[in-house]
Order: sequence, then C-alpha cells, then structure tokens
Amino acid sequence: MRARRGKDDEVAETVRPEDLGAELGAKATLLQFSSAFCAPCRATRRVLGEVTGMVDGVAHVELDAEAHLDLVRRLNIVRTPTVLVLDPAGRVVRRATGAPRKPDVIAALGEVIR
Repeated sequence: MRARRGKDDEVAETVRPEDLGAELGAKATLLQFSSAFCAPCRATRRVLGEVTGMVDGVAHVELDAEAHLDLVRRLNIVRTPTVLVLDPAGRVVRRATGAPRKPDVIAALGEVIR
C-alpha cells in the first residue's frame, strides 16, 4: 500500500455516509474505488475484507468509480484501485493506489486507531 498524506496546510477532505450510501466505521473506514475489469481491485477487495474481519470498528466500503464520478472528481481519484482511509468523522487521513499488502493496511489503520 503506497500510502501518502496530504500537505500539512491542506484541509482534509471529508466523506459523508450519504456520499457512500453506507455507514462509516466506528473507528475507521477503508474506502475502495474500483472498476469493473480491474484484477487488482478484486485482490484489494479480498485484502480489505480480511482486515475488516480482524479489526473491530473498521468498515470496508467499495464503490464503482464509474458510477460515482462526482465523488471521484472531488477526491481526485485517478486510477483503480485507490483506497482511502477515513477516520470516524469521515476525514481522509491516508490514500493509496494499487493492490495493498495486508501489513500495510493494518499499519495505516494503526495511525487512525490509536
């Protein structure tokens, strides 16, 4: 999971449950943007599903990027899979592209769930 943070002076983007059509996790949310014919997206879905099964209070929400173009543009999603780690308030705290490794996802969550 090649994660990066925004610049310190940037205001963190916030994602609301109504943007997702799903509730946010009590501790964190793993928001995955996927596309229909993306093989790494399937692997990402599996890894994120495993992590959410291991860590209480973490939700995994997968969105089809093509069906959510307004949100894709607002969050500057340029490729799939892209995973955003959201804090309990829906603020984007980490962003990664490509298929993640489970230890990297757990480490990124560790920064949110302290």
